[in-house]
Amino acid sequence: MTVVVGVVGQPVIHSLSPPIHSAWITAAGLDARYDRYGPADDDQFRALIDRGRRGDLRGLNVTAPFKALALSLADEVGATAAACGSANLLVFEEGKIAADSTDGSGLMSALEEQAPDLALPGRPVVVLGAGGAARAAVAALTGAGARVGILNRTPARAEALAVEVGGSVVGPDALAGAVLVVNALSVPPAVGMSALRPDAVLMDMTYRPLMTPFLTAGRERGLTVVDGLAMLIGQARPSFRALFGIDPPDVDVRGIALRVLESGS
Repeated sequence: MTVVVGVVGQPVIHSLSPPIHSAWITAAGLDARYDRYGPADDDQFRALIDRGRRGDLRGLNVTAPFKALALSLADEVGATAAACGSANLLVFEEGKIAADSTDGSGLMSALEEQAPDLALPGRPVVVLGAGGAARAAVAALTGAGARVGILNRTPARAEALAVEVGGSVVGPDALAGAVLVVNALSVPPAVGMSALRPDAVLMDMTYRPLMTPFLTAGRERGLTVVDGLAMLIGQARPSFRALFGIDPPDVDVRGIALRVLESGS
């Protein structure tokens, strides 16, 4: 019987997870398919989860705005998901739901790939935002030993994130000393590149467009930049292992994803 997995979010039509996972499924010769699900609200999301409990689905990657709800519906919660307070991966087995988060490992994988010289332990970094993406970033970077500052337009949300996940609330002045600035906002941040140190690394957690205005400005300044596609692929690898019990085959999924981006699909 065909194993059904997929990605759920709103909006989800432009997600690159399906072409990435589908390429691995094909290369591995699995009888499986990876679908998109776009529930309109929390009730429709819960109905989809019920399908998983009934055995219609093997698992789901979860994106905004359902990550916190996904965590709350799980029977078993992995340590990483518990630490960041959200889940981007649900695995269904015998009516039970196991939740975890691979966003943090995806972020660290992207940094290792595109900023290999960056040292984090004991050094200051700044995460822009205080939403679900920021939670995963703060948890991962704190776990890597960085001194994480959270910069958000609404200080109360940053304070809540710091209490629940880690890090500390900082103001715009903290950008000047950061060795890494991570944009976890859904909109381009207002960051003056001239204020950043010349060896700073910039990372954007979004990948549409691949070179966001934030990264473009950083590259023009001569800074090292890390794109959101590297993070997406980095978080997809452990998701694939959890969903299918095997390592992803050696396929150029970045090339496949870039072609989808270039086509405007």
